[in-house]
Amino acid sequence: MAEVARTYGMIAEFRTAASILHAAEKVRDAGFRKWDVFTPFPVHGMDRAMGLKNSKVGWFTFLGGVAGYTTGMLMIWWMNAYDYPIVIVGKPMFSPFAGFAPSYELTILFGAFGSLFGMLFLNRLPRLYHPLLKNKRFALVTHDRFFLVVECDDPNYSETETRALLEKAGSPHIELVEE
Repeated sequence: MAEVARTYGMIAEFRTAASILHAAEKVRDAGFRKWDVFTPFPVHGMDRAMGLKNSKVGWFTFLGGVAGYTTGMLMIWWMNAYDYPIVIVGKPMFSPFAGFAPSYELTILFGAFGSLFGMLFLNRLPRLYHPLLKNKRFALVTHDRFFLVVECDDPNYSETETRALLEKAGSPHIELVEE
C-alpha cells in the first residue's frame, strides 16, 4: 500500500534581496512562527525583518569558558597542592598567578567547543534530510534566487490565505513542498 505524501509547507521564490526582505516583514506581521528565509548571501536587516532575537550561542560560549577556566585552576591546584606538593623556597603550594596561563588556554579551548556544540544543538544538527532538498527550484538558492518557506505546522497556516499573502508580497512562483 502506497504511503500518502504529507505536505511540509509552501515555498515562494523571489528575485531580489529587497523583495525577500519585504516579504519577510509581511509574513512576520501576519503572525507566522514556523517559517524561514533562504538566500544565496547574507541579507543585511533580515534578522530584524524576521523578528529574530539575539542568538543563545553566546551563553554556551560563556559557560564553556567558565568551565575551562575552572578546570585549569583546579588542575593546577590538584597537581601542585595535593597530588605532588614540592616545597620550594617557602613558596605557596598554590598560586592563582601560576595557574593563569593554562587556565587561559583552557578558557579559549572550552569556549570554542561550547560555541560549536551550542550551535549544533540549537540548530538541531546534524540533520541529514530536509524536504526542501527534493524541490528542483530550491537548488537555485545557491545561485541567484531567494526563497521563503512557511511550514504547514504553523498555527496561522491556511493554504489559500498563505498563498494570497505570498502573492501579495510579490512572489512570481509559489508551490507546495512534500515531505
